[in-house]
Amino acid sequence: MLGTPFDTEDVSCAWVAPTKLADGSSAVLKVGMPHMEAEHELDGLRFWNGDPTVRVLLADDHTGAVLLDRCEPGTPLHELPESDQDVVITGLLRRLWRSPSGPHPFRPLSVLMKFWTEETLADVEQWPDTGLVREGLRLFKELPHTAPIEVLLATDLHAGNVLRATREPWLVIDPKPFVGDPAYDATQHLFNCDVRLRADPDGIIRRVADLLEVDHECVRLWTFARAAAEPRFEWTNVGRTAIARATAP
Repeated sequence: MLGTPFDTEDVSCAWVAPTKLADGSSAVLKVGMPHMEAEHELDGLRFWNGDPTVRVLLADDHTGAVLLDRCEPGTPLHELPESDQDVVITGLLRRLWRSPSGPHPFRPLSVLMKFWTEETLADVEQWPDTGLVREGLRLFKELPHTAPIEVLLATDLHAGNVLRATREPWLVIDPKPFVGDPAYDATQHLFNCDVRLRADPDGIIRRVADLLEVDHECVRLWTFARAAAEPRFEWTNVGRTAIARATAP
């Protein structure tokens, strides 16, 4: 039995609704909107198998419809202070980082960077600072090949994609898996703390990098590259440009 679809700002690329199973237990039905970044979300959830993500109960690989165990009470992490979010996010990321063995479907992070580069180049006339964007694009090409280790990344882990649960205190939803540099995975949380990031970029980058036990300079370069050159609907976004200037090499 399906319930009313979730209607929150964190649900933007999928139709998601609670449901009751035949045995009376709760679950969530999710039908995702096909898009490049989330192409292997189901593969990622199967790979992590509930540690520390939601579990796949049933899935249709052709339609992308998936039945997931439900996080209850399902409170999003962003209801906690950001300093507490730092600790939870970094702890979850360190658990997610594993190297998939043997043949696997996951794409290297360089594929995502190439995709973003092509989209950004298509908007060249809208760039607010050509020098910053060009440097960001250079790093999109360079950084994926300089990682000391490569692991399966969530790539989109922020406080809206972490829910309070009963099986564990917090579980990850909506991963967008790629294989690459662990330092990259710090960036989405940082961008979701944009006020702190603009006020003290070095301080928050060092804090998150230390919690993750990754090189803070690598995190800074990834943060700069994304702020400078990631494709966006509005290139007039002064916040991203300000972050790019504050974190520029």
